[in-house]
Amino acid sequence: MTMAGYTGNKQEHLRRLRRVEGQIRGLQRMVDDDQYCIDILTQVSAATSALESFALALLEEHLAHCVTEAIQQGGAEADVKVKEAADAVARLVRS
Repeated sequence: MTMAGYTGNKQEHLRRLRRVEGQIRGLQRMVDDDQYCIDILTQVSAATSALESFALALLEEHLAHCVTEAIQQGGAEADVKVKEAADAVARLVRS
């Protein structure tokens, strides 16, 4: 079984995702409590930023591990991994 590129930082990633989850729950409470729109939008921005930060860290690990390994092995798999990474970057940029 191949180890995922993020395995070495799995606990840190889970911690970050739990923090985002808490932010989303906080947003739900804010809406439920009829908080001021701008305050909610501020928290949406913070949650979005946290998710983007997680995504960039995961992408960096993917490039450093999965893509680098595929390139070293060469062949069609290398092309597939590079294309996957480029597509992931494009999705992140569009979001």
